[in-house]
Amino acid sequence: MDLLEKAKNYVSDKIANVPVPEATIADVDLKGFGLDGITLLSKVSVSNPYGVPIPIGEIAYTVKSKERVIASGTIPDPGSLKANASTRLDVTVKVPHSAAISLIRDIGGDWDIDYCLELGLIIDLPVVGNFTIPMSYQGEMKLPTVSDLFFGTSGETDDKVEVK
Repeated sequence: MDLLEKAKNYVSDKIANVPVPEATIADVDLKGFGLDGITLLSKVSVSNPYGVPIPIGEIAYTVKSKERVIASGTIPDPGSLKANASTRLDVTVKVPHSAAISLIRDIGGDWDIDYCLELGLIIDLPVVGNFTIPMSYQGEMKLPTVSDLFFGTSGETDDKVEVK
């Protein structure tokens, strides 16, 4: 093994062991629905192992149901990650009505839509360059019934949980 090959192996070993930020999707909630579509709110927790804040370039998202893409897009410049800490990001995703209506065949007897939310947190790390932290969350959206729309939700308690 020549000197150049040893240097390449050394550098690649050092870069492979560099700590990187980690992220998880803690929860996804139905935030609301209106004339422009359905709004989902995902709560993302990101830990930054570095002693300096790291700017987030963008967040790319895709919402799928039954392997069909129903919404996708990017959120530019959502802020930065706190140094040596965990940062909570609230990521709002819009699903247009046209896509939601096309999911009618997915609705079963339980009146819900199974979905998968994929997020990619794109950050720029010094030396490494652009780095994407992939995340995925699977869940189901309970759709409101006709009586829920006109008379409010029945059978639900008024207990509220506040997330800080």
